[in-house]
Amino acid sequence: MATGHEHGPVAPASDEPTPALVTRRVPRSPRAAVLFLHGGREDSRAPSRPWQPAALRMKPFVRAVAAATSDHGILLAEVRYRVQGWNGLDADPLRDTRRALAELCRRFGRIPTVLVGHSMGGRAALRAAAAPEVSAVLALAPWCPDGEPVVHLRGKDVIVLHGDRDRVTDPHASAAFVNRARAAGARADTVLMAGGDHAMLRHSGTWHRTASSTVAGLLTPRPSAGSDVHPSPL
Repeated sequence: MATGHEHGPVAPASDEPTPALVTRRVPRSPRAAVLFLHGGREDSRAPSRPWQPAALRMKPFVRAVAAATSDHGILLAEVRYRVQGWNGLDADPLRDTRRALAELCRRFGRIPTVLVGHSMGGRAALRAAAAPEVSAVLALAPWCPDGEPVVHLRGKDVIVLHGDRDRVTDPHASAAFVNRARAAGARADTVLMAGGDHAMLRHSGTWHRTASSTVAGLLTPRPSAGSDVHPSPL
């Protein structure tokens, strides 16, 4: 998540905004879905574009998860944001994620869904997990301010991967969030990525392998998903 404030052109308001769900792989009969949420800024009304670095950063994760779930009837999709920022109480990416989940349900029925979000997208994914179809969240270097809600995560699987060299979002805040989520009844765990930075560029292959294997595990029903997830050696 970029923490700077950027005020570009304001996206036009509309009662019927652009669809928020962008499908990347649609099996004939999807049994589950993985929805990807990229990062953004704390405050920005500038339009979000698919060629911006925050969006491009998620492409290798989509490819890695696609390879890890190639024959399992897993639908892959991304959330299209209207604007780049969280924007305080507007929580714009959360609104877009909820729209994407609603579109997913309308098109494919209520199938179990894993949310994979980076930075600001991790915050949105953790919030959006209140939706009944969301079974699990994989949050990559999430933005976890003090006081983020956790009660809605009861009974859900929550895995956080966070680099120990992250200077944008705080790995200690992620660990504190996971502890609170676990106390609230979530099956939650944290994996500290040794040498990992916020952009997930250092040891990127480890990030991609760990994320894809984690998602594959979260898509497999088990009593306590994520409890045995460990990063690959660097």
